[in-house]
Parts: sequence; C-alpha cells; structure tokens
Amino acid sequence: MAFDLEMIQRVYANLGERVEAARQAVGKPLTLSEKILYSHLFAGATTQSFERGKAYVDFAPDRVAMQDATAQMALLQFMQAGRPQVAVPSTVHCDHLIQAEVGAVADLDIAKNKNKEVYDFLASVSDKYGIGFWKPGAGIIHQVVLENYAFPGGMMIGTDSHTPMAGGLGMIAIGVGGADACDVMAGLAWELKMPKLIGVKLTGKLSGWASAKDVILRVAGILTVKGGTGCIVEYFGEGAESLSAAGKGTICNMGAEIGATTSIFGYDEKMSDYLRATGRAEIADAADAVKADLRSDEGVYADPATYYDQLIEIDLNTLEPHINGPFTPDLAWPLSNFAKAVRDNNWPEKLEVGLIGSCTNSSYEDMTRSASIAAQATSKGLKVKAEFTITPGSELVRFTAERDGLLDTFEEMGGVVLANACGPCIGQWARHMDDPSRKNSIITSFNRNFAKRNDGNASTHAFVASPEIVTAFAIAGDLTFNPMTDTLTNEAGEQVKLDEPMGIEQPVNGYAVDDAGYQAPAEDGSGVNVLVSPTSDRLQLLAPFQAWEGTDLSGLKLLIKAKGKCTTDHISMAGPWLKYRGHLDNISNNMLIGAVNYYTEKTNSVKNQLTGEYGEVPAVQRAYKAAGVGSIVVGDENYGEGSSREHAAMEPRFLGVRAILVRSFARIHETNLKKQGMLALTFANPADYDKVQEDDTIEINGLTEFAPGRPLEIVLTHADGSVDEFMVNHTYNEGQIEWFKAGAALNIIRMKQNA
Repeated sequence: MAFDLEMIQRVYANLGERVEAARQAVGKPLTLSEKILYSHLFAGATTQSFERGKAYVDFAPDRVAMQDATAQMALLQFMQAGRPQVAVPSTVHCDHLIQAEVGAVADLDIAKNKNKEVYDFLASVSDKYGIGFWKPGAGIIHQVVLENYAFPGGMMIGTDSHTPMAGGLGMIAIGVGGADACDVMAGLAWELKMPKLIGVKLTGKLSGWASAKDVILRVAGILTVKGGTGCIVEYFGEGAESLSAAGKGTICNMGAEIGATTSIFGYDEKMSDYLRATGRAEIADAADAVKADLRSDEGVYADPATYYDQLIEIDLNTLEPHINGPFTPDLAWPLSNFAKAVRDNNWPEKLEVGLIGSCTNSSYEDMTRSASIAAQATSKGLKVKAEFTITPGSELVRFTAERDGLLDTFEEMGGVVLANACGPCIGQWARHMDDPSRKNSIITSFNRNFAKRNDGNASTHAFVASPEIVTAFAIAGDLTFNPMTDTLTNEAGEQVKLDEPMGIEQPVNGYAVDDAGYQAPAEDGSGVNVLVSPTSDRLQLLAPFQAWEGTDLSGLKLLIKAKGKCTTDHISMAGPWLKYRGHLDNISNNMLIGAVNYYTEKTNSVKNQLTGEYGEVPAVQRAYKAAGVGSIVVGDENYGEGSSREHAAMEPRFLGVRAILVRSFARIHETNLKKQGMLALTFANPADYDKVQEDDTIEINGLTEFAPGRPLEIVLTHADGSVDEFMVNHTYNEGQIEWFKAGAALNIIRMKQNA
C-alpha cells in the first residue's frame, strides 16, 4: 500500500516546471539536491538563485515524521498553535521508549505497561489532529519511513537527527527540532540556510567483507564530525548505482555523524526495485516517468568539481572494512590497521558484546549478510565468545526474517533478538555487567559511540562497524581479530576461517507481515480528547515563554563553562531521562549534567555565585531563576552536536538561561535555541573563550539594535573588579530576531493563528 499517493503525484506534476525555472534562475546545470530544494520553495517556482551557505530560504516540506521521545514535546507545542489538523502528512513512531533487557517479547510488554500514559497521549493526539500512529513494536522510525513514506524527489523533516536515512530513496530528509516540525504541521514555511554541496563520487563495486557501512565510516574519517556542517552530501557514480537502496539508506543515516544537513543518492534501478518490493509500484512507476529530474543533470556528472563545493572520490573496489572509535564516530580505522591501533592505545582487547541492528543497519539485507556469518559459528563448531544482540528495524523485517529462518540462525549461535526499537543504540539498554566502572569494549553496527551513549558507562569503549564485521568479532570475542586473514580455533581444536558474508537485497518470497503496527487517525478528530493527566510526572501541558523585555541584558551569572565536547547527550541525556520527554519541568533536572566544568574538570558540579558553594547544574540554575538572576552558558567547538533533541534548548530556556556563547554550534542545536527565544552566540575571536572566569558577572549589549550581521558585545566583570570586553557574532536573520523578541517562534505562530 502506498501512503499519500495523491501528494506524491502532485510533487511530480510540478517537478519539471519548477526544475526548469530553477535551471534558468541559476543559469547552469543543476545537482539533484538543487532540483529538490528549488522545487520545494514555499513561494513556488523560483525566479532567483540562492547563494549556498549564505541565503536563508523558506521551504515547504512534503511531510513530517516524529519519534515518540521528541513527538511528545513537538505535539505539546502543536496543541498551542490552534489548528484543527496538521497541514501536511505526519506520523508518530513509538521506538525510543523500549528498554532492552531480556528479549523482544518481555521488553515490549514492560514498555507498554511502563509507558502507557505516554503512548495513550501520542495515540490520542495523533487521532485528533490527523496524524498516522505507529504503535510500539512497529519498528524504528527511519526504517519504517524508508519502507512506507520515503519517495524520490520528495522533501521531509523529522524530529530525529537520523531522518536523512530517507536519502537512500532519493529524498531530501532533514533532522530538526520539534519546534520546526510544529511550524510545518501548522502550515508555515520551514526556514533553512541554503546548504553547500559536497559531492562523493563512488567508483567500482563492493566485494567480500566491504559493505555500504564502510563507505560512510570512511567518509566520517575524511570529513570528521563537523566537516559536513551546513552541507548536503550527494553521492553519485557507478559505485553509487551498484549499492542497494538499504545500503544507500545506511550511508545517508550515518551522515548525521559528520554534521551534514542531509545526504542523498540519485534515483536508479535499485530504488525502483525497493519501492516495488515494499508494495509501492505506483510510486516507482511515477518516479520512472520523471527520472531525469530525480538525478543531477548530465553536465554535473561530467564535471562534478565545477558544481560541488567539495569533491571526494572513493574507489569501492579497494575499500576496506572500517571500524570507527572509540568515543567518537570519526576516528576511522581500516580493518588491516585496527588490531595495531587497539594494542598501541591500550584499548581492552577482549570484546564483551556485539550488537547489530539500530536504524542504521537493520534492513533485511543486513540481516542476511550477518546471518551468513552467524551460521558459520554453528557449522564450523565455533563457540561464540561475546554476548550478541540483534535489533530488527521493523515488524516487516522481523516477521520476514523469522519466516526465512534468519532469527533462528542468530539464536542458534547464542544471539538474543531484541524488540523492533532503538534500544541500546540510544542508551535504552539495561546492560548486565559485573562492574560498570571497569574498562571494557563493545562493538555495534549503530551510528554513534560517544562516551556513555550505549550503556551509560564512561569506561565502555564503543566501536562502530558493519553488521557482518560485528558478528565476526562477536564470534571471536577479540578486537584484534581480522576475519579477512585470521583463523579461529573451534571446539574440536581445528583452525577454521570465516567465509565472506553473503546476502540478498530483497527476500526471495517477498516481504510478509501479520500486523505492521499502523493506526490510522480519525476522519474527524474534533471530538477526540487528548489524554494528559494533570498529576502526571511524565506529561505536562506547556505555558508560553515570556517575551524579551526590550533591553540589553545585565547582571548575568556564568552557569557553566563547558570544556571540550558537549553534545546534546551531555546537555540533555537520554537513557532513563527519556521518560520525562513530555514533562519540561522534570526533564530539566538533567540539564547539562554531562558537561565537564572547565574549572573543576567535574561533571554536574558548578559554583553558585549567590552562595559561593558548589552544587548540581540544574539546582544552581533553579536557584538563579528563583532569585530573578539570568545566566549564560559558555561552550567550546561544535556545541550541541549529536541528536536533534530540542529539550537541550528548551531546558535552559525554561530554567532561565538567557544565552549560549560558544566557539561554534552544531546546526540543529543552533536552530533549536533560536526557536525557543534563546540567544545563540559565537565568539568573534575563539580565544576570548579563555577570558571567561568562574565568578564573572556578564552583560550582553547591542540587543536594542539587534540586526542581521551586526555583532553584539559581551562585557565580563571579574571578581577582582577588572573588566574584559569583546564582540560576539550570531547568525540571526530578521525573522529569527522576531522569534527572540516574541519569546519563541511558537508565540508568533499562535498570534498569527489567532489574528
């Protein structure tokens, strides 16, 4: 069944005219990304070109997707907008609140009981406002979107940073905060700075142990965690066309780890095959009819260096499997060098757990390649040395994999099949461990491996690889094992070597499922009551943030000067805190508890300038708020990298932090701060970070003349009475300045709706 077919047909009906208008405006051949961007302008067909990396542009996405953790706050905000229904097709996916502990059935039952009030709220609010609802157990948002909603040439936003996975089907799909989703669901334009373009030309063809995952692991090593910031990464070439749609999705998914706005592939036969295999032949036929507009112009392919801001070339014929980590997804090691790196860096050689699945690598193809390795553990008499878990990406994949015997193969080697959910990838893992403080190693086919990300333990060294490499390592139980060259000793004392993985892109007998887990909304939701208990500790209706007082800011205290990496996991941890995603007051008790205090080298310990004593970050900030004292947070490079969670912006706003001043921002977090009426500022001179002292009282001047491109001034009054002054930059445009003045973007939406 094809969802929203009429909407997709409208997109294709307008595509040719809008692409030609863009080609005339730009005056040269167009990349695929430009075709999709220009064909989704809020104003319609363009009459002008927009400068990459400079121009702010209003877009009209085709759809919105939300996962259950971020959907709570997004929909609580949407309820304030005053609309009877969402303006574009939208869906909610229950995948983040299921904790992995025992196995799929037991874990899902526990989650349904534990999270009942959240699921009831999401189901009822979806029913009322015309939103499709995917029940717990239906699957991980991005796999479900790929199977049901992604379409070539479309544009979507999603309240999760790995939304770009839909680029595997030729769609521009961008991770955003809930406030952005609220805008689009309310029928407003969605604003984005016109991205720059990075072209990745893939030549040759993968073989042996190399997989699509190794492409993005290699790219992450080249570009680092911030090398893609402000850019769309567009893959092309004969190598790109040789990759399955699921493999393309894997690459686009993990593009979030290089900071990319999104990643995308041009439409080809592999995409058409996947659409048909997942019951969307009508969409494949419609895409085939406009295929030329779903790929870059031939002039781009002939001379790519002229059309992309940066060009990377990777030869798939010679690409080695990679293992990235630990503690950052851009520390890339070719398999042939990995054992030496493990020994040289004194990382724990013993592998304790191998985990495959997550949104990045949980397709049917991934399962078959991993199962081909798992089967050898049994057939060759090998005793599996590490724990091993499997997370199917959707009920469609799980049901089909079970029918085809793949899950039995995993269980025969000692694997535990977990629920169709995010689980350990996002820290939803009740790991069984004798001593959480000891150094240990795990390897996953996930996308992220920051400290504490998977199990909450700072001592866990997490590495990222393809599912087949993870499976081989789990069998060996040793990070220095190289399955391409090394042998293992089986239970008979024989030396055996693992054969190369084998897989199939689509199931021979087609996909099958009894209940995919989808619930359609009511035809008329006007009579539906949204379920929120006034005594709930998990859900809380929102009150509007106050408008700017109209003056410069003075008397601010330094809350924390964060040292080094400060991701959204450091600012608003996931794991056990996910239960409070719909209750802003309660979840604010995790604000910045993972950030390292520059002055003490400790986490969750900052000086309360009102008392002179040290306390937990949220408690100190609540004391400032109670005293009517504003505060400021200072950070380092790429502040707010990682997940799209807007709670990392809403919590400081709610608790009274007035500004975030850093050396540089990650894109999504900067936008989220702006949406909530916060000041997101950067040091004009990054060295001025060093001038900030623990006992400073701070002024922010220039707000009464706040304007695009005009710097603001920071004045630091130190404890000894001395003063430092310096300029700070911002990227606010006129519309975003109005968000700040109104107190939040949502305040403007409501005013317009009520006008």
